[in-house]
Amino acid sequence: MEIFKNFSFIFLGIFLVLCSALSADAEVHRHKFVIEATKVKRLCKTHNSITVNGMFPGPTLEIKNGDTLEVLVVNKARYNVTIHWHGVRQMRTGWADGPEFVTQCPIRPGGSYTYRFTVQGQEGTLWWHAHSSWLRATVYGALIIRPKDGESYPFPKPKRETPILLGEWWDANPIDVVREATRTGAAPNVSDAYTINGQPGDLYKCSSKETTIVPINSGETNLLRVINAALNQPLFFKVANHKLTVVGADASYTKHFTTSVLMLGPGQTTDVLIRGHQKPSRYYMAARAYQSAQNAPFDNTTTTAVLEYKSASCSTKKCKAATPIMPSLPAYNDTNTVTTFSKSFRSREKVEVPTDIDESLFFTVGLGLNNCPKNFHKRRCQGPNGTRFTASMNNVSFVLPRNFSLLQAHQQGIPGVFTTDFPGTPPLKFDYTGNVSRSLFQPVPGTKLYKLKYGSRVQIVIQDTSIVTPENHPIHLHGYDFYIIAEGFGNFNPKTDTSKFNLVDPPMRNTVAVPVNGWAVIRFIADNPGVWLMHCHLDVHINWGLAMAFLVENGVGELQTIQPPPPDLPIC
Repeated sequence: MEIFKNFSFIFLGIFLVLCSALSADAEVHRHKFVIEATKVKRLCKTHNSITVNGMFPGPTLEIKNGDTLEVLVVNKARYNVTIHWHGVRQMRTGWADGPEFVTQCPIRPGGSYTYRFTVQGQEGTLWWHAHSSWLRATVYGALIIRPKDGESYPFPKPKRETPILLGEWWDANPIDVVREATRTGAAPNVSDAYTINGQPGDLYKCSSKETTIVPINSGETNLLRVINAALNQPLFFKVANHKLTVVGADASYTKHFTTSVLMLGPGQTTDVLIRGHQKPSRYYMAARAYQSAQNAPFDNTTTTAVLEYKSASCSTKKCKAATPIMPSLPAYNDTNTVTTFSKSFRSREKVEVPTDIDESLFFTVGLGLNNCPKNFHKRRCQGPNGTRFTASMNNVSFVLPRNFSLLQAHQQGIPGVFTTDFPGTPPLKFDYTGNVSRSLFQPVPGTKLYKLKYGSRVQIVIQDTSIVTPENHPIHLHGYDFYIIAEGFGNFNPKTDTSKFNLVDPPMRNTVAVPVNGWAVIRFIADNPGVWLMHCHLDVHINWGLAMAFLVENGVGELQTIQPPPPDLPIC
């Protein structure tokens, strides 16, 4: 018996040593985010903008694969706030995901909350942003995940790395902009500028002195981590006279391909290598709108930064004073360029795509128009023909609860907060991309979830509709990465379009840009229990209800069960 005891202790000791060796490289990174109003001057005017630690954009967080983040968020602003860690899998840590009234109640003014989670099996570029009202306009920053110690990038190590955050700026309080739209039922005012790392650039008034400068040396290869943090606009991005080699997207490595232009929907990230092979000089990086919705107003301005060679031959005053070379950007509605770019993405190697599907779902996405309620004054119905704008998935316009978060209601068994009858297919089949009957323009409001068994293999066809106007919709799924196995135009046809499925090396993403007047097919395994929002990352559309949520049940045992809520979880 004594021998057995000693053997047990020895085995336990070896096990603990192994565990500590495996986790020795993993670190815990602790940060404090103070959400507060800060004076920010752009376009000649100073605004009291909501920022993190007085910074716009907010701080860049850098960690390694396997590390843990603990971020204490202190709300000193006058608005409710939450922080979402966009693209982080949040395995069993749904309480740290961040969407307001989905996985938590908001952090009230004067309150605080600590987000705790481990990033496992992800490398590359993600980002964080507010997930409450339109605070995301100024509350956002980069999240960089490097390889573990002793491991390296699957490409030559770059000399420099530069986050490129594409943003959108209103010469107004963004919260007031969305509140006015909610009051009138009309579309909100479009932005007044785009930004690169918080600066509009040389083409806007009162902006050229602060234009972002990105350094490069002759002969060196640098990594640009491009993030589209804009609220409502997919963006083209280009660097004059330089090609870009795509090596990753949404914190997944990709097969390399070279392109002269990127297109990122809001929420998407793309890692690219750029080589300093041009004559030492100054070259504009520029971004402007990809506008797929016909006749819809949009911000048609162009933001710029400067790629500046630091070579000795370019340190003269003459070189510094030279006007940067401008790239020729695609036309605003250049869907062909977008399609060519999006279809170039492949996973680096053969991947295990779920093939035997347990849940085959079909989701229509698009806008809608609500008839003016009888008790509303016409001032409150300023959408087309006296209506109010809305949006939906499968004809359900998503309504967030107000007294509990969905995850809290699920975990505590609180009745009456949501139902689990979100339709897995459209309630009515129609010509989705044709001339749609006006009788289908008005969706039904509801807080409906779709229940998934732990481990189920899921396929979703996401179909754009031409209700009001077809549009490229960046659809983001919280808590999961997924494979994009196909995309196309027109109505998805299960008899013929399945031949287009890539089940060998499809790209892994967390946000899919569903083609305008088209469809995309994604697959994933429901191996992360909790309540996970799926929504359009055009913030105006999520405000109108273009969202739904999955309720993924617990599996068997602790490792397949969501962790209990933390003690400091905000209450409603």
